[in-house]
Amino acid sequence: MSKANSAPELDAADRRILRVLQRDGRIAVTQLAEEVGLSATPCLRRIRRLEEAGVIARYAALVDPKRVGLPIQAFVQVALSSHAEEVAEAFHKAIAAREEVLAAWAMSGDMDYLLHVVAADFDAYAEFALKALLRMPGVKETRSSFVLTALKPPGAVPV
Repeated sequence: MSKANSAPELDAADRRILRVLQRDGRIAVTQLAEEVGLSATPCLRRIRRLEEAGVIARYAALVDPKRVGLPIQAFVQVALSSHAEEVAEAFHKAIAAREEVLAAWAMSGDMDYLLHVVAADFDAYAEFALKALLRMPGVKETRSSFVLTALKPPGAVPV
């Protein structure tokens, strides 16, 4: 495994820091240090090391889609007609340009990709599906499943 893909060694203090930051990414370093049993300077050094190693990929606010007018969520499976590199690259570029696609994964199995999509209503979703997604490079087939309720929304990575 290359160094870029290998997981760095995490000790108990690193794991405590990650648990707290996943719960509250805006916590003050002094408060974080107190919660994890370190002084502020070593705590900040560890955070910087975790950021540089890519363990902490980024900081972000978690926005409730419903509260910003996007109550429709769908998971869409996509199969491509070809696995040629240029077709896949064109599809990746097209997906990246669509803001309603929150996340996209290349998958094993019957379908090639899984997309997490949000929309204001079913008409907006239909507009995306029929006029954008089905016209993207190489798209052969799609299957949509709509979220009825979030039983366990995305959360913290267990560290």
